[in-house]
Amino acid sequence: MDADAGAGAESGASLPALTGTDAQGRGHEIWAGPPDEADDAAQGWPEGATRERPTGRSFGRRPAKAEGSSGGAAEETDPAERAREICLRLLAIRPRTRTELAGALRQRGISAEVAAEVLDRYDEVGIIDDRAFARAWVTSRHYGRGLARKALAGELRRKGVDNDAVGDALAELSQDTEAATARDLVERKLRTDRSGQPEALFRRLVGMLARKGYPAGLAVRVVKEALADRAAEVDGDLLEAELDAAEADAATAGPDSTVDG
Repeated sequence: MDADAGAGAESGASLPALTGTDAQGRGHEIWAGPPDEADDAAQGWPEGATRERPTGRSFGRRPAKAEGSSGGAAEETDPAERAREICLRLLAIRPRTRTELAGALRQRGISAEVAAEVLDRYDEVGIIDDRAFARAWVTSRHYGRGLARKALAGELRRKGVDNDAVGDALAELSQDTEAATARDLVERKLRTDRSGQPEALFRRLVGMLARKGYPAGLAVRVVKEALADRAAEVDGDLLEAELDAAEADAATAGPDSTVDG
């Protein structure tokens, strides 16, 4: 034993633990000296107890299961419970129709019988409500994206909502509301698109409304009205500019100016 180690042992103080790595690069503790009985008593170790420290493996690693353990069978999830977890996880992201959830369960290997059992129960307690979904979808997509009834009906049917529920949801969207939304879309577009010939602008605006599901007749009427109002506004601005120029010329000429006849 060297002088430093002997001094530490004689003073009753335990030597500090160092850290190092093994051949595989895993962290472990390197004990600088034997356990100290006084230090053991201070930490609550019984007298004469043997302390074992991990060697050759990192701390916190879960020990491997013994062969033949029955834990694997206990970890198997009941299919119905797994189906419920899948549904609730998807519903936490956004509302979904019964058809959407059934498709998700099918893709994850849930049998049709188990899926029907779980979805029927969710129907009973109101977790799945296609009619409420359709109403919320119409409101969100019409006022948020400006979609017309035709486009909204197509989206809802692709999500598996039946025709009755689709009709009830679209009935809450009146023709006047649809026309007002179309006009607002056109006016917003005109505020940012003032280039091109009127004919080209007319075609672009009508095409925009058609892609959002507005009827052709409504789209043409709304665009014509908006362009006419814009032309009148431009003409009014020009007339006002001409009047301002004439007034400025009169002020420059002065009150004594006359016109020879």
